[in-house]
Amino acid sequence: MTTLQVGGPARYFVEAATRAEIGEALDYAGSRQLPLFILGGGSNLVISDCGWPGLVLKINLLGIEALPGHGKIVFRVAAGEGWDAFVALAVSKDCSGIECLSGIPGSTGGTPVQNVGAYGQEVSQTITSVEVLDRETGQVRSLSNHECQFSYRTSVFNSAAAQHFIVMNVTFQLQPGGAPRFQYADLQRYFAGWPAPPTLSQVRDAVREIRRGKAMLIVPGDDDCRSAGSFFKNPVLSEAGYRTLTQCVANLAHIASPPAYPTSDGRVKVSAAWLVEQAGFARGTVRGPVGISSRHALAIINRGGASAADIITFKNEIENAVREKFGVSLMAEPVLVGFDPVNPGQAQG
Repeated sequence: MTTLQVGGPARYFVEAATRAEIGEALDYAGSRQLPLFILGGGSNLVISDCGWPGLVLKINLLGIEALPGHGKIVFRVAAGEGWDAFVALAVSKDCSGIECLSGIPGSTGGTPVQNVGAYGQEVSQTITSVEVLDRETGQVRSLSNHECQFSYRTSVFNSAAAQHFIVMNVTFQLQPGGAPRFQYADLQRYFAGWPAPPTLSQVRDAVREIRRGKAMLIVPGDDDCRSAGSFFKNPVLSEAGYRTLTQCVANLAHIASPPAYPTSDGRVKVSAAWLVEQAGFARGTVRGPVGISSRHALAIINRGGASAADIITFKNEIENAVREKFGVSLMAEPVLVGFDPVNPGQAQG
């Protein structure tokens, strides 16, 4: 059920294709006081070896509606729809806004949770509303973009109201006939020397090809793809924190300044991949059944037969090395399920 392919079993499992089935599952868990976990596409998860002691509810709501809206096209997408399939549909209809998010695995309902982003785009730039089921009241309500409280890899769904809502539908507003976005460095290099600006379809194809080259596209049989995607978020530092980092780097021999990008709020986003590699974890690093992808420094991979404990032990080793060398704390991007909230590296019994 997950792209990383580690973790123990669920005590109970339900795949819900209708709102009624979701309601029945919630009633079942509530009446038996079972802990509940909502599963989407399984692409951004680490499940503990103990598994889940309660009920796992996989959302499989399907359906896409396209509606005109003030010169743009509004797509209302059910949570269970595959994300990349929706991107392909939008591009085929010549609608821009999410073309750089091609090739990202998982379901559409999971995209607002972590404000999925890549190559200069984030879903928050096009989401107008998210329809959710309130687990406490049982009522369905619509949250505006503002109410979703989007920021870098964060939303109300994984912060202030984590576990409070079940995403049912996501509404996107895209631009018909809009120009594709290819300001990101990898894409600019890809299209350098082209005689004409690329089309939306060409940008989508390029993103998928670049992701494939970094083992960030799920390809059956490719061991480098047995991962949860980028395992660490790019740290966002205050100006003072960034100065401290650059001074630390200046005191080290033969290391150039880290790649960094200013944010809209005056802080600085630093490359987590650079920190990981400079801390001694090159691409292709191996630790028994786990390692780092040979093509992407942020992808921790299950080389075959790994346990969740192996993944977490390796994660901790990397975090400790980066903290010791650079004074920067990395944050894991995947959701850790079945682990002690006080000590995330420790599975709950």
